[in-house]
Amino acid sequence: MVAVGLTVMMTVVDVAEARRAGGGFGSRGSRTFSTAPITRTAPTNAAPIERTMTPRPNSATNPATNPAAQNGMTGRRPGFFNSFGGSMLGGLMMGGLIGMLLGHGLGGGIGFLGLLLQVGLIVVLVSLAMRFFRGGQRPAYSGAGASARSSAAASSGSPSFRIPNIGEGMGRGATYGQAATAPSASASASAAAAGETDEIGVTQRDLDRFEAMLKEVQTAYGAEDYAALRRLTTPEAMSYLAEELSDNATSGLKNEVRDVHLVQGDVAEAWRENGMDYATVAMRYESIDVMRDRSTGRVVSGDADTLTEAVELWTFVRKPGAEWQVSAIQGVQA
Repeated sequence: MVAVGLTVMMTVVDVAEARRAGGGFGSRGSRTFSTAPITRTAPTNAAPIERTMTPRPNSATNPATNPAAQNGMTGRRPGFFNSFGGSMLGGLMMGGLIGMLLGHGLGGGIGFLGLLLQVGLIVVLVSLAMRFFRGGQRPAYSGAGASARSSAAASSGSPSFRIPNIGEGMGRGATYGQAATAPSASASASAAAAGETDEIGVTQRDLDRFEAMLKEVQTAYGAEDYAALRRLTTPEAMSYLAEELSDNATSGLKNEVRDVHLVQGDVAEAWRENGMDYATVAMRYESIDVMRDRSTGRVVSGDADTLTEAVELWTFVRKPGAEWQVSAIQGVQA
């Protein structure tokens, strides 16, 4: 009982640490696990998407792309001691030992001599069986992809995740006037590189819609308007936002987000796949973002009188003839 209790406590701590560490959620289609190009607005890489329903690519275990898997060499073939033979020898040994303890070993009344003889016989049988069946054991092989993933996992550690609060301030930043200054040469190059990844031709009308959706989603989130969130986001993204709102309500908290305005934004990449348009947009925006006690209205965290700045990557998706919806949100360290 103590061991089980400690395990549960460690699991709770791990989840809490993971949620505080930051991350992204949602889906960017086939580019969910790839890094979006940096832009003038987001000059550093965004947090990876760690909460998603998109299957992670796993070529090492895919028989179509892994010859070793096709040949049945990706795992260890069960041997004699892993199946019936092991059970049989285990039962023989256990039965003999019980018999010896009860004084009914070989011959029934031979006593200590019978115990030694029976132990020796079991050892000989086990040794012979191991030599006989050892030839049936085949070495296990692993593909190069599996080895690379293991090395990457060891170097990066266990992934952590916290659903970012919509409108969550990530530090005080530049004002609108400061952000509107002329970009440096490197920033311009980054923006140009980002523009080259626009495969669908994002229009000014689309950009205006993205800015409007930023404010609409923030407002709906702060008002806990589930109907509006369902209209503005994909079902997957909606599920994560609803989970965040539910966690706040369970904790007796309410996230107030207001006075949202876009400071700067640009398209990181836009593409088409499976008949759907995707656009990942870097947005730097300011807002009043505070957490209040649900019953008293007292400010628990944040400043109700000061604008805070956040930089995030929002991915929008639309079907032919349909409106854009938010499908993923990733935080960017300002």
